[in-house]
Amino acid sequence: MKWIIIGLMAAVLSAQETTVIQNATVYTATKPAFVGSVAFSGGKITAVGDKLIVPPGAKVVDGTGLHVSPGIIDSHSHIAVQGFGVNEGSVSVSSMVQIRDVLDSEDIAIYRALAGGVTTANILHGSANAIGGNNQLIKMRWGKTVGELIMEGGTSSIKFALGENPKRAGNPTPQSGGVARYPATRMGVEDIYRQAFTEARAYQKSLADFKAGKLMMAPRRDLKLEALVEVLEGKRLVHCHAYRSDEMLMMMRVAEEFGFRLATFQHVQEGYKIAKEMALHGVAGAGFSDWWSYKMEVVDGIPFNMAVMTKKGVLAGINSDDAGLMRRLNTEAAKAMRYGGLTEEQALALVTINPAKQMKVDHLIGSIEPGKSADLVVWNKPPLSSYAVPQKVYIDGNLYFERDRDMSDRARRAAAKKALEDQLKQEAPAEQKKGGPPGRRGPANEESGQ
Repeated sequence: MKWIIIGLMAAVLSAQETTVIQNATVYTATKPAFVGSVAFSGGKITAVGDKLIVPPGAKVVDGTGLHVSPGIIDSHSHIAVQGFGVNEGSVSVSSMVQIRDVLDSEDIAIYRALAGGVTTANILHGSANAIGGNNQLIKMRWGKTVGELIMEGGTSSIKFALGENPKRAGNPTPQSGGVARYPATRMGVEDIYRQAFTEARAYQKSLADFKAGKLMMAPRRDLKLEALVEVLEGKRLVHCHAYRSDEMLMMMRVAEEFGFRLATFQHVQEGYKIAKEMALHGVAGAGFSDWWSYKMEVVDGIPFNMAVMTKKGVLAGINSDDAGLMRRLNTEAAKAMRYGGLTEEQALALVTINPAKQMKVDHLIGSIEPGKSADLVVWNKPPLSSYAVPQKVYIDGNLYFERDRDMSDRARRAAAKKALEDQLKQEAPAEQKKGGPPGRRGPANEESGQ
């Protein structure tokens, strides 16, 4: 009897915590859309279907006339990085640095991305180096701390770069005191990889020898090589900035020579030229829908790129690399239907399940399936429509954005801002007379210890 009562209490509690979005058009990202419901509880999707029984006490959200998709995933972004800290450009190999150390949870771009339906993003190191720093997967949990932005269960990855960016950073500039940094050519960029992984292999062997008792002392810890050993052992994914097909072929050859596989080519403007080779290597293509010709490296970009790679067996995805474009990734994906004839399911997958697969987190996010995180977007129109606007955005089942609330709060925020500005204007002359900085209150600064 005791266990029956406990079971009933647990069932009631589960029902009370359950939310059901009902009678909406559901786009799971893995099968055709249908009119039905999505239920979630405890941060996870619990049921999906056209005829769901609503548990007693569940919160029901009327989705009539609305559309529900998985949260959009951006596999290449630089938002939420403090200042200009996205590149450790002083060296060619900076695999010892971590983007997570410079995350800014108060970057307004997080909220704006959230309002565009983005729930997860891979925050990458910049492309000034052949081997950049380690990246960080985050969720757009606006209002949370830096630690709470970091996605649980996210994979480790590192940024590589080919082409103009790493070699251009090697040229002498006034900022570098006129001193050149190696490499300054494409030949040198390739050599950087061979040098770095030759050193990483030696470090890996010394670690193995110590573990096997062949060395009396452990090798001195090297954080730079430690990350590269993880690449060699398949524990850290490589996301490689690349435009030209010849350089991508070079990078695949080097990777295969050292016994590892690349996870993605980022930008991948000429992926359509080598889609067969990419598919054989197993590297995915993550890039723009129709950006090209903004520099010589990318003059051969075409809007059919994603469709061609998809049809040749490459796992393709569309990303932003731009805080503004990040808010419109749904319509960027739709372009692949116009240029290349992808189906609606294939196009939506470019910004949902495919990026999740590229980052090896598709067991957690990327589609609407029971057991996955309740990262959901409720749209007023079909998600690939140019008229689609997110109405609600859930992350782990928590409502982080609601358009009606955002709109109603704008007048209040504007009034609060004006009141603060008026107060500062009134106080500024008095503070200036006291010798303090304009617009700053002395007592408040003293109390805060600033």
